[in-house]
Amino acid sequence: MAGLLGGHLAVVTGGGSGIGRGIALGYAREGARVAVLDTHADGAAATVRDIEAVGGRARSYTLDVADPGACDAVAGRIAEDMGAVSILVNCAGITRRNGITADRDAVAADWRIIMGVNLDGVFNVTQAFLAPLRANRGRIVNIGSIQSFVHVRTPSSPAYTASKHGVLGLTRALAAELGRDGVRVNAIGPGFIETAINAHARANNPEMVTSFLTHTPLGRTGTPDDIVGPAVFLASDQSAYMTGAILMVDGGYMTV
Repeated sequence: MAGLLGGHLAVVTGGGSGIGRGIALGYAREGARVAVLDTHADGAAATVRDIEAVGGRARSYTLDVADPGACDAVAGRIAEDMGAVSILVNCAGITRRNGITADRDAVAADWRIIMGVNLDGVFNVTQAFLAPLRANRGRIVNIGSIQSFVHVRTPSSPAYTASKHGVLGLTRALAAELGRDGVRVNAIGPGFIETAINAHARANNPEMVTSFLTHTPLGRTGTPDDIVGPAVFLASDQSAYMTGAILMVDGGYMTV
């Protein structure tokens, strides 16, 4: 398959569903081979089957990004199975809805697990694949959020907001350090994207949906497909002079 990403090997965490799945499929359409990583083996395998069904090449791997040793191990397996990685997408993420005034133990548990996946996970996976990315003048695309800048008015945990602020800060720090190696590091800031992570909230909290849409100039929620184009752009030579940036894909939420 020819395309903007021909010749590249891309690793996509959280590739078994939602935004990660959309990016994995989009990268394969643009000619990349894709390693699909997810905590849910069935989801990752399903993404691979869909890629292969249209002539793409991919393999699935089970990974908890919060486990540094597991990240190192899967990086070794991918090197043996598929070769040297040149694109990394850090998409794995979770959320919880407890505010700081909720039960103390629950809030503390939320903090640990959200930071472990959303922020530590980006660090762990990036470290695990750093050698091939530096050797290949690679590209890193981190998935931030509108909550990389604001704490939205709908129910959301302080840990999630802090983690996404951290992803943006880490993106900028990595861009500054790795630029000398030719590695570009950018982020995407999705708005309200319809995925499994917010399916329960969408189904049970129509006021939340209304609040988002009222604040979004385009007047609709997004889908994972809305993230694919920006993710391809940031991984391709089309963005060769971009690093340390965040592309907001939020229907205009941050403009008002």
